[in-house]
Amino acid sequence: MPQPTSYAVAAAVLLAAGLSACGAAESDSAPTSTSTGSYPVTVENCGAEVRFEQAPERLVLLKSSAVPFLHEIGVMDRVTARAGQYPAEYYDEETLAALEDIPLLTDELDSSGHLQISKEVVLAQEPDLVLGQVDNLSRESLDAVGVPLIEEPALCEAGVDEPGFDDVYAQLELYGQVFGRERQAREAIADLEDDLREIEAEVGEPEGRTAAVLYPTVGGGTTYAYGTRSMAHPQLEAAGLENVFGDVDERVFEVSLEELLGRDPDVLVLLHSEGDPAAVEAAVTELPGAEDLTAVRNGDVLVQLFNFTEPPSPLVVEGLARIVERFGPTS
Repeated sequence: MPQPTSYAVAAAVLLAAGLSACGAAESDSAPTSTSTGSYPVTVENCGAEVRFEQAPERLVLLKSSAVPFLHEIGVMDRVTARAGQYPAEYYDEETLAALEDIPLLTDELDSSGHLQISKEVVLAQEPDLVLGQVDNLSRESLDAVGVPLIEEPALCEAGVDEPGFDDVYAQLELYGQVFGRERQAREAIADLEDDLREIEAEVGEPEGRTAAVLYPTVGGGTTYAYGTRSMAHPQLEAAGLENVFGDVDERVFEVSLEELLGRDPDVLVLLHSEGDPAAVEAAVTELPGAEDLTAVRNGDVLVQLFNFTEPPSPLVVEGLARIVERFGPTS
C-alpha cells in the first residue's frame, strides 16, 4: 500500500544462493529459539525509545514487512497472531508453513489498502510486542496499556531521509538486539551483502536507461510515484537505472499521466499489495494517452508486490534481482 507521508523471477543461481529474504539457515529457524542478549534493552524506533526488560515472546503482526526480519533471526515461532495480507510470493515453503500455523485475526483492508482492526482484538492476544502500526492503533494507545510497538522506519511518519540497503542491515541489527539474536542478525547481514555485491557486479556500469516506480489504483483513481525518500530510489540505482523522479524529495506522492509523459521513463515498475498483476498493469497502460509512454510502447513494464521494493527489508534485495532479471544488461 502506498501510504503517502503526513508510505521474470530472479536468476535461479541467486535464489539458490539464499537471496530470498526468508532463506535463513535452517538451524536458525528451529521451532524453539533462545535469546542470549543482555537485558534490559532500549532501541529507538520512529523517534521513540522502546524498552524491553526481556526478549518478547508473544508477538502480534499487523503488517507483513516484519516477517523477513523475524525469519532471518529465527523467531517466527514467537508470533502468536497476525492480521493483514501475507502474499505467498514473498516467502519460501518454510516461512509459509510457519505463517499458516499462526492464527489470522483479519485480512480486511479498506479501499486504500489499510488494515482495519480494533484495539480490543489485538490486546485480547496478550502481546508483549506489536509489529506494525495501523491507523486506529497508534504507539501511544499501546503504550498506555504497556505494550511496545515497532514499525519499519520507512513507514514511520517522518520516514527516512536517504533510504538505502544500509537501512535493511540496521533494522536487522535492531531486531537482533530486541530478541537477543545478534549473531543471527550479523550472519543474515553478511549473506545479504554478498547477494547485493553479486547483483551489482552483474549490472556493471549504468547504460543510461530511466525508470519510474509507481503504485497504481486498480479500477481508476490516483497513481502514486516514488521519489528519493523511498527505497525505490536506491533500488533503481543498484539496478543501473535512473529514477525519473530523482529530483523529488518525497517518499511517495500523487502523479498525473501528463507528468509521466513529460518524464517518459524507459521502464516502469508497478507495485501492488494484492490482486491480479494484469489488472495492476492495465491501471496504467490503459489510461488514455499511456500508449505514448516509451515503457508502455516497448512493453517494458514489471509488476511486483509492494514489499519487494518498500520498505527496506531483506525482500528488497530479491526485488532488485527481479528488476535486474527483467531490465538488466542481459535481458
